[in-house]
Amino acid sequence: MRKTFVAKKGEVKPDWFVVDANDQVLGRVASFVASRLRGKHRPEFTPNQLCGDAIIVINAEKVRVTGNKLQDKEYHRHTGYRLKTKSLQQVLDQHPERVLEKAIKGMLPKNALGRRMYGRLKVYAGATHPHTGQSPAELTVS
Repeated sequence: MRKTFVAKKGEVKPDWFVVDANDQVLGRVASFVASRLRGKHRPEFTPNQLCGDAIIVINAEKVRVTGNKLQDKEYHRHTGYRLKTKSLQQVLDQHPERVLEKAIKGMLPKNALGRRMYGRLKVYAGATHPHTGQSPAELTVS
C-alpha cells in the first residue's frame, strides 16, 4: 500500500532563484513567481506547509503591460485621512517594485502562510541585488 508524502515543518529547504522581469508581461511574471513561492512545482508540495522557493525579481521597472493599462489601471491606498489613487504609470515612475509586489501578493493565500511566502519575495527596480551570498540560480519565465 502506498502512502501519500506529506511534508513536515522545516523539512523542505528553499532554493534561491533570480527572475528577470525585463520586457516580460506583468501578469505572467506575477503568476509564475506566485506559483514558485507556493511550491506547486515541487513533487513534495503540501498545501499547508511552507515549501516554496525564495525568489528575487530584478528589473521590475522594465515590466510590460498590455492594452491601455498604463493609463487605465489604478492603485488605491488609504492614508487614514483620505483615499489616494494613482495610475499604473505614476506608480511605475515612483516605486516600480510595488507594482510586482502587489500583483504577486494578490495571488498568494490570504493567511499567515501566505504572509510567510510573501516574505521570501525580494523585488528590485534595477538589475542588481544584494543577495549574491545565497548564490541564486537564473530562472526564466515560461
